[in-house]
Amino acid sequence: MLLTIDLGNTNLTLGLYDGDTLGSRWRLATAHERMPDEYGLQFLGLLDHAGYVPGDLQGICLASVVPPLTGKIVEACKRYLGKEPLVVDTGVRTGVRIRYEDPRAVGADRIVDAAAVQRLYGGPACVVDFGTATTFDAITVEGDYLGGAIAPGIGIAAEALFLRTAKLPRVDLKRPPGAIGRNTTHAMQSGLLFGYVSLVEGMVARFRQELGPTMKVIATGGLAEVIAQETEVIQIIAPWLTLDGLRIIWQMNR
Repeated sequence: MLLTIDLGNTNLTLGLYDGDTLGSRWRLATAHERMPDEYGLQFLGLLDHAGYVPGDLQGICLASVVPPLTGKIVEACKRYLGKEPLVVDTGVRTGVRIRYEDPRAVGADRIVDAAAVQRLYGGPACVVDFGTATTFDAITVEGDYLGGAIAPGIGIAAEALFLRTAKLPRVDLKRPPGAIGRNTTHAMQSGLLFGYVSLVEGMVARFRQELGPTMKVIATGGLAEVIAQETEVIQIIAPWLTLDGLRIIWQMNR
């Protein structure tokens, strides 16, 4: 078994692979104040719930965009699971050539996603990741990571409306009856949901102008399915794309 861990700013996503097959997977809240022992006990509990023990693990592969927590996760894995994770960083083989001006500035999760797309779908492709930020990543026909775009995530936008205005409430991200909201909740839901759908459609059109008409559009992240229901530009929904990329990278570095 391989344990894959994607440490993001909002979510900590984990998956167990038996060979190339993803079995149990979990999305947890990223807790910055949690200590290694707390993470370790949580990992043990998840393994036990899935019917496994640490001795069943062949390895652990980790991608992190939260440097202050990376060491805590590594320590938790070593102390409680008996394995030191392979951390996707400089020096780790990914199979992806990075054509960003400063390759070190690209988040590990974006490179991991590119590795998965290169192996599973091929380029050219645009990966839309609905995480803390909404990111658009361009993968060339050769499988190179070209660059991308970064926008505030839907959750950030919704929270900003609540915090920076006197009368707007927190709302659930649900489809309103129509684009024209007849009350404040529906108006906010329209702006968030349909507004981000239009953002995706507009950015995909611009990426296609640069990558060519054969560009695939792959959506990942927790809200991928919600957005994909409202637009035809998303061709592939891959909610566990980053975990697949971690599996591929781990296999490359064995």
